[in-house]
Amino acid sequence: MPPEMPPETAPGNPPFPQPFDLSFDGRTIHARPGQSVGAALVEAGVVAWRTTRGEGRPRGLFCGIGVCYDCLITVDGRPDQRACLVPAADGMRLESGRTGRDTDARER
Repeated sequence: MPPEMPPETAPGNPPFPQPFDLSFDGRTIHARPGQSVGAALVEAGVVAWRTTRGEGRPRGLFCGIGVCYDCLITVDGRPDQRACLVPAADGMRLESGRTGRDTDARER
């Protein structure tokens, strides 16, 4: 039996889109075309990028559809963008939003 071809090289399959880099608080993370900013952050192991005003609790991606506003982030200098709705783009600069207590974004 012949060895199987990886899907990316099988005849008739288009090549996989190339990943690209974006910056999160000065750290380079990788994203793929079609990913939201929130999805790219979660894939990179970042689970929270802002804190609540009152108790400083970490917040990140929650509903993933733009309803809850837990995933607010600064994108290319524009504050309060919903990470779950913003498409990731090459060279994008993301900054965690800190409200209330100044805490670092939590990582896995």
